[in-house]
Amino acid sequence: MIVEQLYTGCLAQGAYYIESAGEVAIIDPLRETTPYVRKAESAGATIKYIFETHFHADFVSGHLDLAKQTGAPIVYGPNANTAFDAYHAADGETFALGNVTIKVLHTPGHTPESTTYLLLDETGRPHAIFTGDTLFIGDVGRPDLAIKGNLTEHDLAGMLYDSLHSKLIPLPDDVIVYPAHGAGSACGKNMSRETTDRLGNQKRFNYALRATSKESFIEQVLDGLTKAPAYFAQNARLNKEGYESIDQVMQRGSQALSPDAFEAAVNETGALILDVRTAIEFTRGFIPNAINIGLDGQFAPWVGALIPDLTQPIALVTPAGQEEETVRRLARVGYDQCIGYLAGGFDAWREAGREVDAIESISADEFAQRLTQNPALSVVDVRKPGEFAAEHVANAENRPLDTLNDHMAAFSHDEPIYVHCAGGYRSMVANSILKARGFDNVVNVEGGIGAIRKTSVPVVADQSVAH
Repeated sequence: MIVEQLYTGCLAQGAYYIESAGEVAIIDPLRETTPYVRKAESAGATIKYIFETHFHADFVSGHLDLAKQTGAPIVYGPNANTAFDAYHAADGETFALGNVTIKVLHTPGHTPESTTYLLLDETGRPHAIFTGDTLFIGDVGRPDLAIKGNLTEHDLAGMLYDSLHSKLIPLPDDVIVYPAHGAGSACGKNMSRETTDRLGNQKRFNYALRATSKESFIEQVLDGLTKAPAYFAQNARLNKEGYESIDQVMQRGSQALSPDAFEAAVNETGALILDVRTAIEFTRGFIPNAINIGLDGQFAPWVGALIPDLTQPIALVTPAGQEEETVRRLARVGYDQCIGYLAGGFDAWREAGREVDAIESISADEFAQRLTQNPALSVVDVRKPGEFAAEHVANAENRPLDTLNDHMAAFSHDEPIYVHCAGGYRSMVANSILKARGFDNVVNVEGGIGAIRKTSVPVVADQSVAH
C-alpha cells in the first residue's frame, strides 16, 4: 500500500494518491490531472476511483477531466447532487482497492455532503482518514459556507459536532489524519502548518475535539470567523455543475501577444491586466492600470479575493518562462478567461516605447524620517485585523487587503497615502489597485511592519480591534 500526499503550497491544499496491488484511488485532485495520470502509469497501475470529500469552495477540482481521461468513476458521499454523472455512495459503503478497502463515513457539518474516507489496511484495520474539510490539523472546517434555506451556520456547526463524535473520535488513536488543507487556507481559522498527524494527538490538542459540550463546540467554532472570500461560492458551483476542460483553458491563455496585439486585445475585450512579477520588479515600472498579484505569494487566493468575477477576461504580464504556470494557477481557482500573455514580458512593452507607470517606494528608515517631519501622515495598514491588533503604527488606519475594494471612498486623492503590510507583498497589491483606481498619491513602505519596527516609528497594540 502506498499513500502519498500531493501538497500545493499556494492553495494550502492536499490531494491524495493511494495505490494497492496495481489499483489507484485519487482523493480531491487539483485541476491539472497530468501528475496523477503519470504517477499511476509509471507504477504500472490503473486509476480505479476518484473520491471527492465535498464540493470544494477554494479551488476547482480536477475530478471531471480526470474521469474523462481515465474512465474512473467520480465518487461522492450522501447529499451530493451533481449536474454530471457521479456515483453517490451510501454512508458506510466500502470500495475495494487492491488489497485494501476504502469506507465512506458521511460527516456533514462543513457542508451537508461532506464525507470522510476511512482507509482500512490489508488486515481490515483502520489506517488513515481522508477528512477533506471536516477535520484539519488543529482545527475543523468552517460551517458557514453552505448555508441554504432554513439551514444556518449554527445548524451546520451542530451537525459537525455530531459527525466528529459519532464517526471520527471513536477511531483508534494511531489512525493517520490526512486533511484537505493546512495553514494559509481560508477554509478554517486555526490550522496548523503540519499537514498530517495522528488522530490521538488531535483528540488531545485540537480545540474543537476537546470541547466539553455541543454548545461549547458551536460557540468556539463560530467565534472569530471572517467573511468568506467572494469566489468561494462560484468555485463550489463549478465543482457541482461542471466546467471547461483544462486543456482548452491552457490553449486559450497561453497565446503569446506582441505589445500591439496585447494592447488591442485588452481594449477589445476589456481585459484586466494582471502583472504577476515580484513587488520589487513591479514598483520599478508597469503597464498603466495593471494590478500586481505576485506569483511568489499566496497568488490564487488573493486573485480570488480581489477579482470578484470569474468570467473577467485577463491579460497576463509574467516573468519569462512562467506564462503557462500562471494560466494553470488561475485555472485552479476558476479564472478560465485568460486571453493570452505579453510576449517578452514588461521589457518588451517598454522597449516598444509604450507608456509606463511606476509607484514611489521608500525604505522604512525614509518613512520614519517623513513621519517625524509630519506626524499627521496618512498611513494605511492592509494586514488582517488580528495582525493589526497585535502591533501597528500609531494612528495608522487598518484597511485589510481583502476588503480594499469596498473602501475606496475612505482614501484621499490629495495627500500622500503611505501603505504597508507585513513584508511588502500585500502592500504592493493594494498600491496597484489604488493606482489603477486613480490614486496617484500612493507610497509603498518597503519591508512592512517587520522593517518599520526596527526604526523609531512608534508601534502600539490595540486588542480591541482583534475581531
